[in-house]
Amino acid sequence: MDRDEFMVKVVSPAAFTIGLFVIWELACRVFSIPLTILPAPSVIFAALIEFRAPIISNSWVTLWTTLAGFALATVFGLLMGIAVGWHKAIYAGVYPLLVGFNSIPKVAVVPVLILWFGLGEIPAILTAFLISFFPIVVNVATGLATTEPELEDVLRALGASKLDIMRKVGIPRSLPYFFGSLKVAITLAFVGAVVSETVGANKGIGKLMLDAQAAFQVQIVFAGLLVLAVLGILLYICTALIEKRFTGWAFRGQNR
Repeated sequence: MDRDEFMVKVVSPAAFTIGLFVIWELACRVFSIPLTILPAPSVIFAALIEFRAPIISNSWVTLWTTLAGFALATVFGLLMGIAVGWHKAIYAGVYPLLVGFNSIPKVAVVPVLILWFGLGEIPAILTAFLISFFPIVVNVATGLATTEPELEDVLRALGASKLDIMRKVGIPRSLPYFFGSLKVAITLAFVGAVVSETVGANKGIGKLMLDAQAAFQVQIVFAGLLVLAVLGILLYICTALIEKRFTGWAFRGQNR
């Protein structure tokens, strides 16, 4: 990483984040904003230190349920995306059903999952799976379905079968779509897990924030939000690094 890239990718985000916290702190002090409305960053960081034990334990639960749901969404989303993108008739028939399913608010599904599986981690895992499943399917199917017809005609003329075209051209071509959807899906998985924890769970950041809200401990609520933001950024970065490792060829023109 050269100096310019380091400045853009590391120094600039860090400086902007620090500046945002400084403005936030000054605004809370200058305008004397009540703690119950908006706690200052110094109060939030103090809460992170004071309540670090419950925050860490509940963060591990949320991280585990999120990753489990995301892993399920990745596997089944990839398989479903390949199946949907395999043929135009399958794409036309299944895609409207996927859109209709994704239109259902997942918060309305959580009580049903709790009714079926009870309180605990399973409803959170399934909610994270359901909310992050759709973008993976759509992007993989789109990547496969938009393969150039001329390229397919040339490959068929050379004796390639439908499976050969899919395996050697379609799937590699859809990898940028796939990894792009993963960066969206990992953040959505956090949303699903936390929503399920706020509706009904024994542990997790969502449950901790709900209990803190009931006790008017707003600083803990914001501390939970900050933890979720950090975890989401870290997982996004990990996904982006994996994307760069496997699909760097797709972005080589942008690196010049």
